Amino acid sequence: MKKKLFFALAIVSLGVTLSCSTSDDPTPKPEPGKDVEKSGLLTANETWTAGNIYILKGKVVVAEGTTLTIEPGTIIKGAQGTEANASALVVDQGAKLIANGTADKPIIFTSIDDNIKVGQKAGTNLTEANTGLWGGVIVLGNAPISVAGDVKTKQIEGIPANESYGQYGGTNAADNSGSLKYISIRHGGITIGQDNEINGLTLGGVGSGTVIENIEIVGNQDDGIEWFGGSVNATNLLTWAAGDDGLDVDQSYSGTIKNALVIKGKDSDSALELDGPEGSKATEKGFTMENITINNNNNTSKIADLRDGLIANLKNILVYNIGTGSTVKVNGADSQAELKAGRITFSNWEAVLPQGLTLDKFIDGANGEEAKFVSNAKAITAVADAKTGANVSVFGWTYAKSKNAF
Repeated sequence: MKKKLFFALAIVSLGVTLSCSTSDDPTPKPEPGKDVEKSGLLTANETWTAGNIYILKGKVVVAEGTTLTIEPGTIIKGAQGTEANASALVVDQGAKLIANGTADKPIIFTSIDDNIKVGQKAGTNLTEANTGLWGGVIVLGNAPISVAGDVKTKQIEGIPANESYGQYGGTNAADNSGSLKYISIRHGGITIGQDNEINGLTLGGVGSGTVIENIEIVGNQDDGIEWFGGSVNATNLLTWAAGDDGLDVDQSYSGTIKNALVIKGKDSDSALELDGPEGSKATEKGFTMENITINNNNNTSKIADLRDGLIANLKNILVYNIGTGSTVKVNGADSQAELKAGRITFSNWEAVLPQGLTLDKFIDGANGEEAKFVSNAKAITAVADAKTGANVSVFGWTYAKSKNAF
């Protein structure tokens, strides 16, 4: 009788063990308040919780077929590393990141050097001037791109070419890489090689099935946000003190970027760097940027750099604090041709121009087509007079707002 009872209990125990092992989310539940180190490939679904701080040791890659869910209010810190060992969160093709913060509980990516603690929205020892302390967030999808040779896929910048992950691009314009909402990414952009840094948020071939809303990038050494092709729409974006460009578009991106605030730092390059296709004319697609405010912070670099024969609709844009020599540059014969053909369009621009600058001089390199900008732009005397640009009230949740950056 005792043997039968023991055997029955063993069977029940085995059944419980098997049941637990087949969970959709097998993440071990860490002790609340503890730092949790993450490295390498994530090959099973898991959830990162707000009661812990997650430390990225090198590249943490959400593998194909895997979903990483991050709870509102979670803090993720990147270890510094060097070159190829720089830390970053990479969402590979066919994987998903579900990182839906809220205005009250944003998800924060920052450096391991940041003294921010669980439950806080900011530390006390770093500012927007602290850049390049870790990598950034890289999302890779299967939407179309335009690169040399018209190949369908390419290895993303910031990931060494010998890695097995890092490919982006394809044929599925509606591809879904997940959902990113109310996320603040700070102090990233570490250099991994000569002229090769990681952006705050990199979107490579990301499709329109992906949600990108309410994103803040602070103090990134390279670009704030860069799109490499793809068709994802993005709304309510803020970049502050990027070391390179605020918003950067490449490789025939074909979505809409709506309601964005770009605040330059003293070392920033263009507020908007906008590139066209790198492949053949057959891969051309246009994009739209609308409701954009640019605080140039008296920086002398370009407001917008229009390059490589882009096709773009640029509308409802406000620019102020314009430094000496800072202009909208129509860069190169291919972009000048697109302006002449009406495939670069300006609509409802307003600019607080410095003394002595006129609208026809504010656009540079238009090659006789200045009227296409001037007739759709207006010089105003103060920001308070603006009737266009971003709705900045939606950025009240950001670190930038807490530091009175706007």
